[in-house]
Amino acid sequence: MVKADKNIMRGLLVFSYMFIISLLIFLISSSFSYLNTGADRSKMLHTEVEKAEVYSPKMIWTEDGNEGRELDEQTLAKIENDYLDAWYVKHVAYKTNQTTGIDDFYTDSARKNIFAFITQNQQENISVDATTLSHQPNIEFFSADGQLIVLKDENVVEYKQLYKDGKFVMETTEVANYKAVLLLEDGFWRVRHLVKERVKTVAKSKETKAVSNLNLKGINYYPQATPWDMFDDEFDIETIKKDFDIIQDAGLNTIRIFVQYEDFGKANVQQDKLEKLQQVLDAAEIKKLKVVLTLFDFYGNYEILDWTLTQRHAETIVSEFKNHNAIVAWDIKNEPNLDFESRGKENVLAWLESMISLVKSIDNKRMVTIGWSNTESAHLLQDKLDFVSFHYYEDKADFEQSYLDLKAKITDKPIILGEFGQSSYGGFWRPFAGSEKKQATYFKEMQQVLQSQNISYLAWTLYDFENVPSSVVGSRPWRTNPQKKFGIIDKDGKKKAAFEFVIEKGFSIEK
Repeated sequence: MVKADKNIMRGLLVFSYMFIISLLIFLISSSFSYLNTGADRSKMLHTEVEKAEVYSPKMIWTEDGNEGRELDEQTLAKIENDYLDAWYVKHVAYKTNQTTGIDDFYTDSARKNIFAFITQNQQENISVDATTLSHQPNIEFFSADGQLIVLKDENVVEYKQLYKDGKFVMETTEVANYKAVLLLEDGFWRVRHLVKERVKTVAKSKETKAVSNLNLKGINYYPQATPWDMFDDEFDIETIKKDFDIIQDAGLNTIRIFVQYEDFGKANVQQDKLEKLQQVLDAAEIKKLKVVLTLFDFYGNYEILDWTLTQRHAETIVSEFKNHNAIVAWDIKNEPNLDFESRGKENVLAWLESMISLVKSIDNKRMVTIGWSNTESAHLLQDKLDFVSFHYYEDKADFEQSYLDLKAKITDKPIILGEFGQSSYGGFWRPFAGSEKKQATYFKEMQQVLQSQNISYLAWTLYDFENVPSSVVGSRPWRTNPQKKFGIIDKDGKKKAAFEFVIEKGFSIEK
């Protein structure tokens, strides 16, 4: 028995020894691999810049030839990549007052000015949050040895916010010309000189379209089976066409649909999403339905360094569909004022204003609006918009006065009710709060005000939904269950009593 115990102990000791040796070998080999991969310059960069993900200003190259060595497309792409990375790390440095990444993209002589600027800002507790939105570079000289580039960058649009002691001080948009000298070092183009030659401050545009009466009667639309997920794998254009038949037969003339920023691919908009959106717009045109297209839903960053990504997103979609006959208006963002507290009111408004300008620069025919969540915020940026759109889910008894208060602030623009409705849910989580009869009464009384004040409207929504994604209102049943029953058609396809009042064909309801 003693001998057996000794053998067991020996076995355990041998096993432990082998395990420790194996672990040591693994750790040594892992360290060796890590040190070797560290020799890759792309892994050494502190910022790990991936321009396609974090920074993508519009680049319009002037290709009129250059003195010196001929440039091939691969070299030009490399120059653009490294040049924009240099701009990006400088933006980050001026925002954070840290020098991380500067050494990787600027030579010794170029770093001095950047470091001096950061030191001064640190002393005065100043930070600059900035981005460039577009560049028009032109390579004027490429040395024969392929080691030096002289580059002129014209009409660089820069947006900046200045903060002192953590508080917002001012904002500005500038257009400037730059002269840059780049050196090829360690396989990367580093900035040796970057000199600003001309600066012009851009005045804020107030150009809008003269719109007298919109006459929109419509509904916010999602297919019943795929709410908040209209363009994903279960996309079914035939179902959508049938829904458009229902909407058209009801006498409505407008739908509001949504493009979700991440779902469509962020800055790199997916082609299959564009093709699906094309099918929806084509189907709406056939049914003579106008479309208010909301460009940003479920987006809430607004960081200035994120602006270039959202601009590429909007640019792709607006450029693709700016001539489509179905689109009556671009709705920049769904309920952005809900982000004022968490993201900062100045940041949200600045992003909206920049996006309005971009959309109007691409499409000067269609109207532009914002889907504000209430009447309190709906007067904001009115001088930039072609019409004002607000949502209303408060007490219907207060609606007319809320509208009149808003109208007093907006005297020269049409105002539409972009979302409104009432859930017919009256179950366990909200007993007796709702019913189909109460929902119908709500729409009947709202229609009386809408007609008396001649207000265009888009009701929420066509269908009751079986499921509501948690990203919409969270996962708590007392929030999701009421959200499922805002439709004027129930989950079995039966028209609810409210249906007739949404389309302005009233009938009596038993008291």
